[in-house]
Amino acid sequence: MQDRAVNELLRVAPVADDLARRFREAGFSLALVGGSVRDALLGRLGNDLDFTTDARPQDVLKIVRPWADAVWEVGIAFGTVGAQKEARVGDVDRSFQIEVTTYRSEAYDRTSRKPEVAYGDSIQDDLVRRDFTVNAMAVALPEKEFIDPYGGLGDLAAGVLRTPGTPEDSFSDDPLRMMRAARFAAQLDFEVAPEVIAALREMAGRIGIVSAERVRDELNKLVLSACPRKGLTLLVDTGLADHVLPELPALRLESDEHHRHKDVYEHTLIVLEQAMALEDDGPDLTLRLAALLHDIGKPRTRRFESDGRVSFHHHEVVGAKMTKKRLTALKYSNELVKDVSRLVELHLRFHGYGTGEWTDSAVRRYVRDAGPLLSRLHKLTRSDCTTRNRRRAAALSGAYDGLEERIAKLQEQEELDAIRPDLDGNQIMEVLGVGPGPAVGQAYKHMLEVRLENGPMEHDAAVAALKEWWAGQQG
Repeated sequence: MQDRAVNELLRVAPVADDLARRFREAGFSLALVGGSVRDALLGRLGNDLDFTTDARPQDVLKIVRPWADAVWEVGIAFGTVGAQKEARVGDVDRSFQIEVTTYRSEAYDRTSRKPEVAYGDSIQDDLVRRDFTVNAMAVALPEKEFIDPYGGLGDLAAGVLRTPGTPEDSFSDDPLRMMRAARFAAQLDFEVAPEVIAALREMAGRIGIVSAERVRDELNKLVLSACPRKGLTLLVDTGLADHVLPELPALRLESDEHHRHKDVYEHTLIVLEQAMALEDDGPDLTLRLAALLHDIGKPRTRRFESDGRVSFHHHEVVGAKMTKKRLTALKYSNELVKDVSRLVELHLRFHGYGTGEWTDSAVRRYVRDAGPLLSRLHKLTRSDCTTRNRRRAAALSGAYDGLEERIAKLQEQEELDAIRPDLDGNQIMEVLGVGPGPAVGQAYKHMLEVRLENGPMEHDAAVAALKEWWAGQQG
């Protein structure tokens, strides 16, 4: 692993060594640190490089400004200076995103949402405040001396997440590290050390002092990872999810005595994984969140029927409202909240399709209601089939194949993606002899319904339909 790291470091050496020499000439030291060293050891070092130094932020600015192509000071209050550097590596021009952070220690006040920053003078003291041993390694530059005082290399080789000091001290310093444990477990497919899991269970409530934005960002990285099940399971099993995403553990419904319904929690994780398998162009946060939240309305709508069945009537409507509330609390953008909630609301619509009983009108409405989310709705609906009954699964898949074929055929004929009434607002006013006002909006809405019901109409037929509706309004 060290040989691999050296090869990775040699690949970025022109940039890293050049910067290190400038720090040395100014009387300071510089080391590649944290995730950059971890990724170098894993053979996947990218263009984001993290450095640590004994230079204070203002000294870092003096060194970096003449060298970098761009510099920003967004994190300077926490000792971090950001920079961008264009450089040629071999035969390739690359753009490096660089962060240089002064040796530091930070701890939370029990009632504060922001860390108190204190600068240090030792890289060993800086590394002990890192979240996990696999992120507490450094490579001093330009001499490329490997620094690993807490056994990170061994933990990386074993695939284990462990804290440099006690996990209780680490999580007390920054409770967000509890979320990061779940995130790294998901991203790296690592196991979490038993003592870390014990601390997570004991200190889960401490996550409450961390801002919603920071929690959301970690949750995103977890959900977008290669193994989100592992991270989500850790959140649920340790009680962290009770504080950041309580709708998820609530899905672990007790089965009725006849086991007439599925484990909704396990079903949800399978749906998420099946949705991931259908992604076309990399991880899709909107689709994955919709898969994760699509059934969260079930606990509130569960009913035990007189015949022994269990029902969840309108759980998609209840779930959409719950989704909106949770994602809003986590400070997601209005657009993402709207899209995920809409997918949750629509995820059951297909089950009224049967074996193809929908009219063309119903198909048009399905496309209209999904709008730009149609492709994601296709994937979510297909992913929602987790039955072990192969015949039923094949029937559902075949039925949805048929629906997609009908949509494609109608789209080709009618431009379904842009369904509008056959008469626009100006034409409606002209036909009815009225000016702008509520009546025009009502007429437009009616003509849209006519369009959805009948498909495209000739102009004269549309005018006749409008006049017929208008006559009824006047009476």
